[in-house]
Amino acid sequence: MEMDATGKKVLIIAGPDFEDRELFYPLYRFQEAGANVKIAGIGEKQYKGKYGVPVEVHGQCEEYVAERFDCVVIPGGWAPDKIRANQAALDIVAKTLKEGRVVAAICHAGWVLTSADAVKGKKVTSFKNIKHDLIHAGAEWVDEEVVVDGGLVTSRTPADLPAFVKAALKLMTLSRV
Repeated sequence: MEMDATGKKVLIIAGPDFEDRELFYPLYRFQEAGANVKIAGIGEKQYKGKYGVPVEVHGQCEEYVAERFDCVVIPGGWAPDKIRANQAALDIVAKTLKEGRVVAAICHAGWVLTSADAVKGKKVTSFKNIKHDLIHAGAEWVDEEVVVDGGLVTSRTPADLPAFVKAALKLMTLSRV
């Protein structure tokens, strides 16, 4: 089933050493579905992924805090450890969920969710190495390719990307908020 995301706004948050596939796969799939996608940084104009693929950002998280996004995507890799130190990024995540929209976090991006106080009482998944971080933040952690709880979509690794993006797109396109 092809999902139409025309008119929807998506923000992908980038940082140093993001997981290349976890940024570009959602970027292209959301664009393909018709969404208007922006990439926000946490201070730099360009970042290189773990495998060296560069991405230029459209602006910084601070510039996007006041905007409303239908979906915020947080790729994994090592970037989430830096992203979670950026208050504007945390504010965007918290605001998006509070307004009933979608936040999609994969791999180590669960770190950003814990720092944004977004997982207490939620069922989530992540890369197994941060399982305990999520549990200690009040989440119920499960080992599944994709978990949807409210507006939160989480996955474990690049192997889960098809299910991850499909779930995020479906949730975003069904949303009437």
